[in-house]
Amino acid sequence: MNELKTMRVKNKFTCEYMANHLKISKPFYWQIENGKRRLSYKMAVKIAKVFDCRPDDIFYEEFKNED
Repeated sequence: MNELKTMRVKNKFTCEYMANHLKISKPFYWQIENGKRRLSYKMAVKIAKVFDCRPDDIFYEEFKNED
């Protein structure tokens, strides 16, 4: 989830801000960002909305390289 962290830092959002906005716990968000937890499509859409972009803009490279 390197791109996710990059976008979060670029926008000066904290993990806590993201978790609160997504209505999930901070540890849950951290696990998503650090690849410790699988990402549902629904959550990918919610995250993309925070950055006003499409899920593919954030997550495409990660899933493309997954074999």
